[in-house]
Amino acid sequence: MRTKILGAALAAAAALTLTACGGSDSGSDKPAADVSAEPKKAGAITLDSPKAKPDLVLTDTSEKKYELVKETKGRPVLLYFGYTYCPDVCSTVVSDIAAAEKKLPKADQEKLQVVFVTTDPERDTPKRMRQWLDAQGGQDIVGLTGDFDTIEAAAKPLGILVEKPKKEKDGSVTVSHGAEVVGFSPKDDGGHWIYTASTTSDQYAKDLPKIVKGENP
Repeated sequence: MRTKILGAALAAAAALTLTACGGSDSGSDKPAADVSAEPKKAGAITLDSPKAKPDLVLTDTSEKKYELVKETKGRPVLLYFGYTYCPDVCSTVVSDIAAAEKKLPKADQEKLQVVFVTTDPERDTPKRMRQWLDAQGGQDIVGLTGDFDTIEAAAKPLGILVEKPKKEKDGSVTVSHGAEVVGFSPKDDGGHWIYTASTTSDQYAKDLPKIVKGENP
């Protein structure tokens, strides 16, 4: 498997540059990209105008219908588009968020909802996603899969690039998607914050108590 991640250009995020990752079908995934151009800002980028939460209906890891707007109404949300076969960036982002969430008081952990939407739904079955999320420490993270066009349509208004997985002549698969995490406020359900792949677990841990309250980090 060969993969790459493309950072989306966000109007309020001052032209995010590209990041990438790569691996092989043999299962011995290894990085295959220069990420030196990754933006240095690790904390939240606050948007001038909030993004609407996608009216997204997909299947969760229990194979039940999950309506994002309905299930997360009035809750703080971190939304990330990625895929389980990603050899480095996706697992790092998800594990960093999961570790930071565990540092919150129990009551705040129960309020925060982290949602992982696959960009590779053909291979990311509900069972595989649950196993992968649990392996990253994300037992409380909601994993969603379903129709690719639905996923792509949800990501686009957020300024996140999602491209349909492409099978190459050599049998490898190329998957491209934005590496940003969007934070939604419990006050108005709007997406007010963007995090890049540079954000560390410590930075998330510092910001999440404010995100939970709907305050700018």
